[in-house]
Amino acid sequence: MTENNIADRLRIAVVIASVRRPRLADPLAAWLERELTTIDWLDLDLVDLAAVSLPMHEMRPGGAAASPIAGRLADADGFVFLTPEYNHSFPASLKNAIDWHFTEWAYKPVAFVGYGASGGIRAVEQLRAVLPELRATTVRESVLIPMAWEHLDGGGRFVPPPGTAQALHATMTELRTWADGLRSVRGGDLAGRR
Repeated sequence: MTENNIADRLRIAVVIASVRRPRLADPLAAWLERELTTIDWLDLDLVDLAAVSLPMHEMRPGGAAASPIAGRLADADGFVFLTPEYNHSFPASLKNAIDWHFTEWAYKPVAFVGYGASGGIRAVEQLRAVLPELRATTVRESVLIPMAWEHLDGGGRFVPPPGTAQALHATMTELRTWADGLRSVRGGDLAGRR
């Protein structure tokens, strides 16, 4: 893949799972955006679930084409879920967004940036059980940020602990490998099969 070939670039959607206000996701998403915009092979799309209306009573089996983010998710070659851990699991807002969609996830890789007291590991592990049902592939590498609130500076900006940026770039390298490979699989019309 050449740096200058636009067709070789991958569209990566970062799904911000928390909808709480105020929320720790804001400084973490800002950090992710700063880090990811330095990667020359990706086009970044931040999908903030706090800014999207996905009423549970309007959800249909097999996904809803009328979703305000369906097109953005469909256009993505891969995903990064920025997720907190709530009560040993991932937020209901993320499960709702996952369930609202179906083919948008299929044959695409998903990476995780988790945060919480334990770094979000239980949320990530549960997502690893859910996403294969939608034919999504979860990458092995992930970023876990324990006690992220202890890494905010006086202005509320996230200052990653040592090794966090390296873990993110290793995760993105693996995401790229899967996204490249699965792009050709999706080109074979597999995403339309159920």
